[in-house]
Amino acid sequence: MNVKTIGIDLAKAIFQIHGVNEHGKCLFNKQLKRAQMISFFANLPPCLVGMEACSSAHYWARKLQGLGHTVKLMAPQFVKPYVKTNKNDAADAEAICEAVSRPNMRFVPMKSSEQLAVLALHRARQGFVKARTAQANQLRGLLAEHGIIIPKGIAHIGKHLPEILEEYENGLPGTFRQLLERLGEHLKALDRQVQELEVQLQSWHRENVASKKLAQIPGIGPLTASALIASVGDAKSFLITHDPQPASRVDMASEGLPRLHAPILPTCY
Repeated sequence: MNVKTIGIDLAKAIFQIHGVNEHGKCLFNKQLKRAQMISFFANLPPCLVGMEACSSAHYWARKLQGLGHTVKLMAPQFVKPYVKTNKNDAADAEAICEAVSRPNMRFVPMKSSEQLAVLALHRARQGFVKARTAQANQLRGLLAEHGIIIPKGIAHIGKHLPEILEEYENGLPGTFRQLLERLGEHLKALDRQVQELEVQLQSWHRENVASKKLAQIPGIGPLTASALIASVGDAKSFLITHDPQPASRVDMASEGLPRLHAPILPTCY
């Protein structure tokens, strides 16, 4: 089979693939089960394979690249203009196949397992930070209903909540005190999770040469540097352009400096 280009519409179980020859003629547009993917591509001669940069794309890119194929990842919004009919798996696979062959297409760099692991740490930390903020706001709101006001900030809750629980002249019911104690312990647990993940990220940062170099820029600390390196790697595949949707913005507040959002690099996935 003289296949030159293949577009894959990724999924969890059933994948849609569209293959064309060197003249652009469709050779197949069919479904493959997850277990069939490796054996199918292992029996094909090396060809160009396109995929949207979505969930599991980097995993399959590494797998197919290991079989000798050239794999290119694209942002979904760059593939959308090539869809010719109503959206379905077959049409999406055909659009991906056509988009990957365009000479002016902008591709997404493939991430290594290590990069994905570091990004997972950042996402987990972000989730715990969000949950910690929500828990702190809930505690502050519940206390306000009883006329007790705690200033904004996690540290203020940690300082004042024990005093409130020990003060029996404030008229708080026993059941409410028990609830406050439970919520306070939950807040402490979330804070510990955030701190432990930050220790892991800082440890990775100290072992990564590129991340340490990036942290030498004023306003960029270990957290921002590790996130940028995990997102874009060495950034060689990016063009320095005036992209209206930058991939990353420096959050100096997370590094102990005044907040300043500044575009760094074009959109990445």
